[in-house]
Formats: sequence, structure tokens, C-alpha cells
Amino acid sequence: MEWLNYHHLRYFVAVAQEGGLRAAAEKLHVSPPSISAQIRELEETLGEKLFRRSGRANVLTDAGQIALRHAEEIFSLGRELVSAVKQHPTSRVVRLHVGVADAFPKLVTYEILKPLFARVDPIHVVCREGKLEDLLPQLAAHRLDIVLSDEPAPSTAKIRAFNHLLGESGVTFCAAAEQAVKLRRGFPRSLHGAPAFLPAENTALRRSLENWFRSLQIRPRVVAEFDDAALMKVAAANGLGFVPIPTIVEKEALARYDLRRIGATKRCRDQFYAITAERKITHPLISMITERAQRLTFG
Repeated sequence: MEWLNYHHLRYFVAVAQEGGLRAAAEKLHVSPPSISAQIRELEETLGEKLFRRSGRANVLTDAGQIALRHAEEIFSLGRELVSAVKQHPTSRVVRLHVGVADAFPKLVTYEILKPLFARVDPIHVVCREGKLEDLLPQLAAHRLDIVLSDEPAPSTAKIRAFNHLLGESGVTFCAAAEQAVKLRRGFPRSLHGAPAFLPAENTALRRSLENWFRSLQIRPRVVAEFDDAALMKVAAANGLGFVPIPTIVEKEALARYDLRRIGATKRCRDQFYAITAERKITHPLISMITERAQRLTFG
């Protein structure tokens, strides 16, 4: 049986958190060569390099990222052990790291995650937002447990990722009150030439919208394009253009942003995916939120 030296692990975590040997040495009151030797022994035990040099900084490798997450849990358990033996009340906090693609609607994200916040046992959810191509490497390195996206991980991605379709929704078009009343008459032809706030061109919803507009020979006047769906709704609330939103969160969006409904279509679809590093979802919290999403989108 292989045994870990927890002194080695402690030095490793210090370097990872401080970003370098010298800063870690000052924090632990030991010499940099001593820390360097301890980390080399840990790497030999694990059979993987944990750091790579980037300028003057020590940057974690993919193996180092995995090791850091486990090390933090190990030390957290150690603190709980001490508390339990001393009869201090304690409960283990379960962490879930969620990546959210820029184009994934924020209201849908909240609805999916909402059951987690109602749990009795302690939980710590960490949400990271970014472009899908930036989130997938973090998923592969186990820095994220799940990624929510409006499109599947591309087959060209150089990582192992599995796509789980959570569901899809039709699209509702809405605008500030005065403009909504005007555009409601003759919908959807009324959208031709009308000022529009649309998702960015590289998003799945934008592609679906463009296909639908093209099929009806409608060409709205695009005022602005947004990566951030929430900001797009804020802009529309000022009466400067109409905006598309997923029909499943229509009620919440209209109330939150003081918008009014123009019309809706099921021919234009917004899809929702959970992307994981495992083919089968076994993490209980991930199972909870994916089941919630499927109930939300499939009723």
C-alpha cells in the first residue's frame, strides 16, 4: 500500500495557494530548498508533475489541480476530525463547482440550481462563467464538476466530455410596454425592421433565430448583440428594442425586467445541456440539478 506524507501535502498546498516557493517558505517559516525537496518527493509518490514554471511563478499542472482539490478536502476532514474528537458540533460542507456558459440564460441557471440552496445539509456552490471553450478544459482538469451550456461540447474538443440533453424551450419575444403593444399587432411580421437586441452570433440560440427569421423573410434591425443574456434584457427594458427569451422562464423574466410579451414560437428552440467528465452522472448533487432541469423543460 502506498502512503502519503501529509507534510509533503501541506507544503504542496502552500505553494499552490501562494503561487511560489519563496512566498510559501515565508508563510511556513522554512527554507525554499526544503519545500522544493518535499514537493519532489510528493511528485515521485504520485508519479506526476504537479507544477510547471510560468515566468517566475509555479503553475499547477492538470494533475496538480486534481491533487489540490483532494488535498483541500483531506485537510478539511482533518479539521472536522479534531472538532469531532473535542466534541465540537460540525458538519461537512459539500462543494459543487459549476461552469456556466456565457450564453446560458441566467434565469434558467438559477431555476436549475435552486434546489441546492434549499438543502438542510451545508453546501457550497461555486459558479464560474465563461465561454464554453474555456470551461471545458477546467472540466477535464476536475476544477469543475459540471458545465451548463446552450450547446453540446463540440466533437473537435480535445478533451473527454459527455453531453446530457436537459431539454429545450420555445422562444418568447418581449419588449418594454409601449413597444410591445406596437409589435404585438401583426406578429411575427411586425418584427421586420424592428430594433432588436439579440444573442451573440456564435451562440446556438442566435443561429436558431436567424434560421427562423430567414424562413419567414424577416430581417429585424439589430441594435446590439450580447454574450450576457441578463444584460440583453436590461437593455430591452429601456424601450430600445425587442429581445428573445426562453419561454420556460417567460413569467419570471417579464416580472423581473418589467417587460411585456409580444409573441412566441416553438419553431425557434433554445436547448440546454449538462456537460460532465463522466458518461453516467453519479454525483448526487449533479443528479439533483439535472433532474430539476428536465422537469423544468419537459414539464
